[in-house]
Amino acid sequence: MIINNYNSVMIKLLLISLVVFTQINLSSADFVVKMLNQSSTGVMVFEPAVLEIEVGDTVTFQSTDAAHNSASIPGMIPDGASAWNGQLSRDTIVTFDIPGIYGYQCTPHAMMAMVGVIKVGGDSSNKDSVQAAAKLYKSTFVMNQSRLDDYLSKI
Repeated sequence: MIINNYNSVMIKLLLISLVVFTQINLSSADFVVKMLNQSSTGVMVFEPAVLEIEVGDTVTFQSTDAAHNSASIPGMIPDGASAWNGQLSRDTIVTFDIPGIYGYQCTPHAMMAMVGVIKVGGDSSNKDSVQAAAKLYKSTFVMNQSRLDDYLSKI
């Protein structure tokens, strides 16, 4: 009798665990950001360049055109978040587990303001620090001086 009760409890716990883990998987989404030489919004761009996602969502930075990567910009990610630095001409997949604002770039085209912004979990608590870092960072741009400010204004 005790063994049957134990087995019954274990089966129930297993079923509850499966339901919870299934719900977690079902609630996360996958997004694609293309790395492009040119689009209707300009040259050397991410598309979309501004994205709002939820905690746990994944973004695939798709190597649509060659010689691009996606890399987080130092000082432009939330505290505790992991930085990333994708390889050139390769898709890069990033899961965003920490809420806040993330700035990212294409490293070889950073001076052309090939940048983007992701807001995770509806959280803007690090916006002031991101804007302060952006002020310094955009001084390295040789073109599209206002692009990063424009993107930040959309979140």
